[in-house]
Amino acid sequence: MAGVFLKDVHPSAGSDWLTGLPARGNCLSLLAAELEHGEHPDSHVAAIWLNIDRFRQINNSFGHIVGDSLLVEFARRLRRALPLKGELARVGGDEFVVILSGVSEPEANRIARSLQTALSQPLGIGTQRLRPSVSIGIALAGPEDDASAVLERSDRAMSEAKREGGGRIVQAVNQQHPVQVGKHLAREELGVEEMLHRALETGGLFLDYQPIIRVADGTAVAVEALMRCRVDDQVIPPGRFIPVAEKTGLISHLGDWSLVTAAEFIQHLNRQGLNLKVAVNVSRAQLLTPAFAKSLHGVLAYTGIAPEQMELEITESLFMDKADEVQKNLHAALEAGFPLALDDFGTGYSSLACLKDLPASKIKLDRAFVVDLPNDTRSICVARAVSRLAADLGITIVAEGVETAEQYECLCQAGVTAVQGFYLARPMGELELQKWLLA
Repeated sequence: MAGVFLKDVHPSAGSDWLTGLPARGNCLSLLAAELEHGEHPDSHVAAIWLNIDRFRQINNSFGHIVGDSLLVEFARRLRRALPLKGELARVGGDEFVVILSGVSEPEANRIARSLQTALSQPLGIGTQRLRPSVSIGIALAGPEDDASAVLERSDRAMSEAKREGGGRIVQAVNQQHPVQVGKHLAREELGVEEMLHRALETGGLFLDYQPIIRVADGTAVAVEALMRCRVDDQVIPPGRFIPVAEKTGLISHLGDWSLVTAAEFIQHLNRQGLNLKVAVNVSRAQLLTPAFAKSLHGVLAYTGIAPEQMELEITESLFMDKADEVQKNLHAALEAGFPLALDDFGTGYSSLACLKDLPASKIKLDRAFVVDLPNDTRSICVARAVSRLAADLGITIVAEGVETAEQYECLCQAGVTAVQGFYLARPMGELELQKWLLA
């Protein structure tokens, strides 16, 4: 694997960050463009879906840095083996798609075999020698097919090759299949991904802020930054674009953008004499990035804010995550002075034994314990017990999802420190929030 370095790759806008190849959204566009050229009686447009077998085991054994370098090498091998009339894209962690135009069925199969041979050549990792294998699915475009349907068939064919033991080539049957629920190349999902890329390129991302109100005196002590996406006057709900961003790896870019944007807003608040923390959600993808700590220090250097003004919200499963990079980045954030908040408490893996060791200064009680108040006596008991425990540990506790006066009163009696929800304040833009704070 000598000579394979991530710094050698220079992706352009809309490209895969690691290999520089077209990303998943662009893959669909490339295939659609080929299909628009029409068909000839003796030739086809073909999609060849390639998946590296047992790649997760490689990552677990050698680490993500080695895994990323291997992916760069696989991309280079595919480029070298690709015929002039082929297009190559990276569509997932260890998945690539080759698009061919003007090929016969035997020719598509021959090219697939040559790609398989190229990827299966031995690789040296230190003193060890790796012999990779690849599962391949082939789909030929039918007369009524659109790009999404062709990709779906090639993906299913690849999955069938893996079920047969891997290292195989399977050709999809040219017939229509119902779209499966949760299929990662569902047409809607690809559309959302394309809109995310456009939002990143055109400034369509923005943050709304929801106040967190202290129960003792009714004042706002913090706001949570909530990411929003608008493309061509269409607002995409977070429930649609966040899962797509997590699946495609875009979540790291979105997370870094959120940190910088929230820090700039803190600057604006400081100029107006408003002393307020801004809480920003941090994803596992960010915490797995070796450069995360540098990003935090870069935000401080760029904006000049104090680290204690920006609170990093981490889900409880991430606090329990044993990955070395995750724990290293959490400690680096604490050492830099950023307070940590335990988000969605009560829905993951936390326990009382772990709670005493968590480096969080705030616990956010999940809305699952709020929605049925005041009628659910067990939820009341949980809220009261967690509030007392947090108080004894010197930890602030915030109740999320408070939407009614009855819920608010019940939580106040249970002893929570602060509340967040539509009952007191909805998420709002920067200007609206500043007016709300000064009212």
